[in-house]
Amino acid sequence: MDATAKISYPSTGHTSCLQVEDHSFWFKHRNECISALIGRFFASGRFVDVGGGNGFVARKLVDDGLDVILVEPGADGARHARELRGLENVIHGTLLDAMPLLGEAGAIGAFDVVEHVEDDAAFIDQVADALSERGLFFATVPAYQWLWSSADDEAGHYRRYTSRSFTDLLSTRFDMLFSSYFFAPLIPPVAISRALPYRLGRRGARDDESAAREHGTSNGMATRAMSAMLRHEVRRISTIKPLKFGSSLIVAARKKAI
Repeated sequence: MDATAKISYPSTGHTSCLQVEDHSFWFKHRNECISALIGRFFASGRFVDVGGGNGFVARKLVDDGLDVILVEPGADGARHARELRGLENVIHGTLLDAMPLLGEAGAIGAFDVVEHVEDDAAFIDQVADALSERGLFFATVPAYQWLWSSADDEAGHYRRYTSRSFTDLLSTRFDMLFSSYFFAPLIPPVAISRALPYRLGRRGARDDESAAREHGTSNGMATRAMSAMLRHEVRRISTIKPLKFGSSLIVAARKKAI
C-alpha cells in the first residue's frame, strides 16, 4: 500500500490546529478521555502515536509517564511536535515508513487518523503488524455519517463511523476491549449548525475565526457550560462504562493471537 498517496489531510491543517489546541475545550476533553482509557489498559512499554500531528496528545501521554514515539507524515506537525511541544521521539513519516525503526510496539494510538486514510482496512493491518503479540490499539474517530458536513470535507475525511462499523473494521485483526461514544452534548449543535445546512446545500468554508469560536478558545459562558456537561464522560470512560451516543467514538482493542 502506498500509504502517503492514500492519506487525505489539508496542507495547512497542522498550523490551523496549532492556533486552537491549547485553548480548545474539544482538544482538552479528547485528551482527558484518551488518557483515562489508556490508563485503564496500558501501564508501561512503548506507545506509538501514529498521525499525532502537533503532538498535543503525545505531550499529555508523556506527562502521564508513558514512553511515547510520535509518527507524523506532515512536516509542519513533526516540527511543531519537536520544537513547540518538546517531544524528543518524533519520526517524520507514515507508519509504514517508521516500522523498521520502531521494533514491536506495546501499544499504538491513532487519534482522529483512521478517517483520513482511504483504505482503512489496509491501515488497520499495518497497525496490527507493527504491534507486539497481544499489543493494544487505541483510537478515536468521528461518529455517524448523518453528521457529515463541510467540516468533514475541509478536514479531508473519507468517512465517519459507528461503534458497529468500527468494530467490524477491526474484527479481522483485533478483539474489541472497549468502545464508547463521547462528546454527546455536541450532537445537537453539530446537527443543526453543520449537518443540516450541508444537506440543504449551504457548504461555505469556515475561516480561522469561526473555528476559534467553535472550539471555545475565548472560554466564554457557553464554553464553560459545555465543559461542565462533558466532565461525566471522562468518569464514565475511566470506569469502562460506555456511552451510547456522541459525535465521536473512542475504542481500545487487543491484537488477536496468531
